Amino acid sequence: MAAFEVRGGKALRGDITPQGAKNEALQILCAVLLTSEPVTISNIPDIRDVNKLIELLRDLGVKVGKLATDTYIFQAENVNLDYMDTPEFVAQAGSLRGSVMILGPMLGRYGRCQLPKPGGDKIGRRPMDTHFLGLEKLGGKLTLEGLDFYRIKVEGKLKGTHMLLDEASVTGTANILMAAVLAEGTTTIYNAACEPYLQQLCRMLVRMGANIQGIGSNLLTIEGVQSLGGTEHRMLPDMIEIGSFIGLAAMTGSEITIKDCQIPELGLIPDTFRKLGIQIEFRGDDIHIPAQPHYEIATYLDGSILTVSDHTWPGFTPDLLSIVLVVACQAKGTVLIHQKMFESRLFFVDKLIDMGAQIILCDPHRATVIGLDQTKQLHGITMTSPDIRAGVALLIAALSADGTSTILNVEQIDRGYQFIDQRLNALGADIRRL
Repeated sequence: MAAFEVRGGKALRGDITPQGAKNEALQILCAVLLTSEPVTISNIPDIRDVNKLIELLRDLGVKVGKLATDTYIFQAENVNLDYMDTPEFVAQAGSLRGSVMILGPMLGRYGRCQLPKPGGDKIGRRPMDTHFLGLEKLGGKLTLEGLDFYRIKVEGKLKGTHMLLDEASVTGTANILMAAVLAEGTTTIYNAACEPYLQQLCRMLVRMGANIQGIGSNLLTIEGVQSLGGTEHRMLPDMIEIGSFIGLAAMTGSEITIKDCQIPELGLIPDTFRKLGIQIEFRGDDIHIPAQPHYEIATYLDGSILTVSDHTWPGFTPDLLSIVLVVACQAKGTVLIHQKMFESRLFFVDKLIDMGAQIILCDPHRATVIGLDQTKQLHGITMTSPDIRAGVALLIAALSADGTSTILNVEQIDRGYQFIDQRLNALGADIRRL
């Protein structure tokens, strides 16, 4: 198990460029299964989860060529369906949450797919009902073997239909969309997710020859086509990294410029951090965070305590609530953090309390943070990263703390942030990988 040894209390300074978006990559990479023609994808992040998904595609028979550090060409001309029956596939797919994204493309193009229950972060229940209910409405027949193996197939062709999703699931919408583009007739998906990453997938599919209307809304209309062709696609920068760097700069009193942010795609992220009192300057497509010794949490107009909560897009992303929570630890004022989607995502706050933060965990979904206003520094401890986002929040806390912290299980952080120790050390951090 790898670990970070972090000597905190250092102000950082310089420019940093966000990686390509992890959550987009897991969808976009699986979309290459929809065509036998070459697909070139750039700005792919060099992180564990994405690399494991590329390896899974290669083992399924997809030709994979690396054109540059962040650019690959894929050709799913001869996919080996029998590989899904092997123990190797079960082990691979079962260790990777992103493997769920092969369901739609495989069912749409080949009429069948099977999958063990995907792995991933232990942040609470992540049911796949939306995926399978949507694919069944298109004509797929689901068989569940035990509690952790799924088989789905269709006799003949998938058929377009109208569906109202029970939740606006990003991955569920993506899976259904990728199946529907090759179905016969018209499919309408109401209560569809409309995150920028979903919009990116839609635009890529349209360039491949799909017919999709309503991109960016919660009502997608898809006219099925016979086949799709190749294309080129460049992924967005990772909005979660951008938010993490904004929080890092504020928490450590650092002056950082985040380059090439695609600011129009960030939604509420900048304004949410501004509510914590963080100064944010837009310089073209860059975000500059000046060094500030103090930042003060806003209140509502009637003076009541601010609540920051997650919601489906265009609401605030749940992946950044851990960052907001840790940054609030050194703000002036109080904020209630309400994590609605996952019941285990706030359980990392016990580590912050051990570091000296003032946090009341109200229940599995809510935590009240009373900011220290930099009057008292957090102190270094030994802790374990429970998941990707909490791991980076703990890293930010350690970088701001007095003394040395050790963060265990940093493989979790590596799953979502590429070379984060090296990139932050280039700004003046002191992080040693053990």
